Amino acid sequence: MTTPAGATRVRQEDRTRAMRARLLEATVECLVERGFSGTSTTLVSERAGVSRGAQLHHFPTKNALVVAAVEHLSDVRRDELAAAAAALPTGRRRTRAVLRMLGDHFASPLFAAALELWVAARTDEALMEAVAPLEQRIGRETHRMTVELLGADESRPGVRELVQATLDLVRGLGLADTITDDARRRRRILDQWADTLDAALATDPSTSGKDHA
Repeated sequence: MTTPAGATRVRQEDRTRAMRARLLEATVECLVERGFSGTSTTLVSERAGVSRGAQLHHFPTKNALVVAAVEHLSDVRRDELAAAAAALPTGRRRTRAVLRMLGDHFASPLFAAALELWVAARTDEALMEAVAPLEQRIGRETHRMTVELLGADESRPGVRELVQATLDLVRGLGLADTITDDARRRRRILDQWADTLDAALATDPSTSGKDHA
């Protein structure tokens, strides 16, 4: 049975986790709305409803806060993709559904926040040390998930390159979406690429295109 002191400690730990979560979520929101240069620890603490003293206790510098937000962001992006993948249909038109899911993900605010960090990290060595390994891990996880969702056989020549080209395509479309709403054009491009993938990935070439009949 939990002692009063133990219960107090648990409640304090819960409050601390909740406070940190608010700070990290506020950081991501600021990155999306104001960019890296417009994000400050003061602005984040105000948005999170956390005192400056408490914020500085956990994250004494902007980079410390943003690095923690990078880790938080990577977990959120992974969970978001996993949830979307679990809801995908099977059978006909699955490839289109997979590509639209990836396209929507890379056009989301989470990707915009990640993009801000990539750009800032290019000229910030400390930030790059935190961002690079996380993005590499996310890239590997996203590639592996895409292979599974497409049922791609990477032992076949050229298939791995097709999967990589697919991810490069959706990232590029996501980048374009940060400048202007590109949803309609993105859907047309991804639907056409889905036909190309189905033809290229089909184990039996005679079945190519049947998913879109």
